[in-house]
Amino acid sequence: MKKEKLRMILKSQGQKYSEALNIDVSRGENEIFKWFLASLLFGAPISETLAIRTYRCFEKHGLLTPEKMLKAGWDSLVAILDEGGYTRYDYKTADKIMMVMKNLVATYSGRLESIHFQASDLSDLEEKLKGLGKGIGDVTVNVFLRELRGVWAKARPRPTGLEILAAEELGILKRGVSAEEAKQILEAFWKENHVSGYSFINFETALLRIGKKLRKKRERKDHSSN
Repeated sequence: MKKEKLRMILKSQGQKYSEALNIDVSRGENEIFKWFLASLLFGAPISETLAIRTYRCFEKHGLLTPEKMLKAGWDSLVAILDEGGYTRYDYKTADKIMMVMKNLVATYSGRLESIHFQASDLSDLEEKLKGLGKGIGDVTVNVFLRELRGVWAKARPRPTGLEILAAEELGILKRGVSAEEAKQILEAFWKENHVSGYSFINFETALLRIGKKLRKKRERKDHSSN
């Protein structure tokens, strides 16, 4: 891939999700929690626009700590999710958020940094995050940890199927490689082809967005052929 094409992809698709929300994870626990909440929303099967709008509603209502969410209660969470446009998933998502916040407070005193401190390695960190509640899967964990590269030492997640799909389409990866192999190849590719003004996180985010579009295109094609 020519560097100019890579630059264009990064410019159009590579903005970090946290930047779009004015969240700076390098500033510590409070900002990291905001990003965690946003990751719970981005991990759902909804549009990026809807996830951002819903996060803004939580921000507007001042529910940006686990304790405040628990105090507000399930009904308030449903109302905020509805306000953001989460109407198809409001009850289910409110259940998930309440469970996650309860477990985060009970097990880690409400501090995400405690999870990282207690984790022995990346795999343990991923499992501890998933253990916060049903509904936190690989996509949510990957979205969350990706933007903590350079902030948390253990945050070096493997690419999801969507990023691998995009990298295959762009000719960066051969088909059939494992997630761990894909991670090493993508890191080596970026090291050799890095673009000034962008980071590996921007590259990963661009691949994720491209992968989502490719998946949607394939789903439409499959639907039309049935």
